[in-house]
Amino acid sequence: MERQRSFSFKPTRFLVFSFTLSSSIIFLTFFTAWLFKSSPSILQETNFELNRTSLLLGLKPISVQSLTANFSANSFKSSVFTDSHFTVPENTSGFASISISRDRGESEPLKAERDKDGVNGNFTRVQESVTVPATSSSEKSQVVSSENSEKKKIKAISTSDSEVSRSEKIAEKTKAAGSLEYIEGPKEGGIKEKKNKAATSFENPRAPSKVKIKEKNTRVCDITKGRWTYDESYPLYTNSSCPFIDEGFDCVGSGRLDKNYMKWRWQPQDCDIPRFNASRMLDLIRGKRLVFVGDSINRNQWESLLCMLIGAARDPKMVYETHGRKITKEKGNYSFRFVEYKCTVEYYVSHFLVHESKARVGQKRVQTLRIDAIDHGSSRWRGADILIFNTAHWWSHFKTKAGINYYQEGNQVHPKLDVSTAFRRALMTWASWVDRHINPRKTQVFFRSSAPSHFRGGQWNSGGHCKEATEPLNETSGVAFPEKNTITEDIIKHMTTPVTFLNITSLSEFRIDGHPSIYGKTPTKRYTSSGQDCSHWCLPGIPDTWNELLYFHLQSKRRDSIQ
Repeated sequence: MERQRSFSFKPTRFLVFSFTLSSSIIFLTFFTAWLFKSSPSILQETNFELNRTSLLLGLKPISVQSLTANFSANSFKSSVFTDSHFTVPENTSGFASISISRDRGESEPLKAERDKDGVNGNFTRVQESVTVPATSSSEKSQVVSSENSEKKKIKAISTSDSEVSRSEKIAEKTKAAGSLEYIEGPKEGGIKEKKNKAATSFENPRAPSKVKIKEKNTRVCDITKGRWTYDESYPLYTNSSCPFIDEGFDCVGSGRLDKNYMKWRWQPQDCDIPRFNASRMLDLIRGKRLVFVGDSINRNQWESLLCMLIGAARDPKMVYETHGRKITKEKGNYSFRFVEYKCTVEYYVSHFLVHESKARVGQKRVQTLRIDAIDHGSSRWRGADILIFNTAHWWSHFKTKAGINYYQEGNQVHPKLDVSTAFRRALMTWASWVDRHINPRKTQVFFRSSAPSHFRGGQWNSGGHCKEATEPLNETSGVAFPEKNTITEDIIKHMTTPVTFLNITSLSEFRIDGHPSIYGKTPTKRYTSSGQDCSHWCLPGIPDTWNELLYFHLQSKRRDSIQ
């Protein structure tokens, strides 16, 4: 008799079946979600590739809802057919970029909005780049070939449009021609100056023998090249309005009758320099120390600056010498305080910038020049906010030119040393001191070039004269301490501290009429000596122009620091 089969429930089979069914449902759910999520980007790539192909073939672009370039299909279409130029360059990342250059076809509100967003009004071309996935190598070759043929069509459209707006472009170029770019030396510059706006920028002040002003039409203006122009609005002050001129520079007070030498203004040949503004200058040095260090020619410039600034003080009595001394040639250190502006304008004598000393040579104790040691008065210069150095005048004297038992390094006194070599070593000592002790974040450093002398018929101690000169020269010899200027510029270039080279040599060479000559002494003394002063300068006079150049540099650096 057969055993009857009976149905029995087995839990293990049921669990396996349930697990399989639920896993399938979960997998289908996640796969469906991934598929929907990925569809837009796939659709987007497909649409964009179709659009690009359509554009290159001159067909109407296919409308899409999302585009990575962040502009609508309608505006894209508009820009293409008004005035657009297309390129599809291939880059190293495997993507191609479409560069769109748009000159015209914009409405005035759009242009205004673009200018408001920071676009320079002097430039009419705007670049927009759109990055899209690159095609395969075979497709790329087809795109490039079709693009080359399409460019001819687009160029024809652009040429017709350009004729319409040619007058607009001419107006834009004319506007741009009035925009200047100020640069000093070899530094990459700039700050642009529009017409009627005083904005300037400078280059690296380490090697700036020339201040250049570069215009949009690539012309370069060198402010050291120009001419002296007669200007009735000069001088900026008179000898009677300035109590700081000592008798050696007060030519009018010493009896000079001709006054035309005070009315010449330096005019660069391709640009302008700002007229000196005493109030603005005092604002620039408010709360600071402005210090001149050098020989008597630097004292000449220092007195000139005091005279130029005194007119801006509401109460001249609030400008005083901190030690209460009258300016004379005998005293070498002065500090005048402008109380209203909490600033000082100071001068410290240092003929060579290095230490004048004495040493024993044989049985004699002689004067020497320690070209390896800075002047012992250097502690007074430290902490200044603006430093103007110079040295050159005393290097032309007999003792320094001869160089016999005069130049000292350490305990050694050189039996003979060439003056150019000694000058270079002395300036290297000065440069080393500046690099060690001057903080360029606090202090601006200038080095003024050598000022020319104009002795005729002999030197300063052998009958040289210049009293006949009452007008600037038409031509110059072009030789006024040129080697010393070259050495100075070369040393400045190798310094770590930025130093502005204030080049006044070439423009001052024309001004033989600006020296005191016999009027560098009081009327009772000037005829008792045969010597004439053709090295220093009358005040008011040529040093005022040097200070206008200093003012120009300080303004420029102030703007540069604000940028």
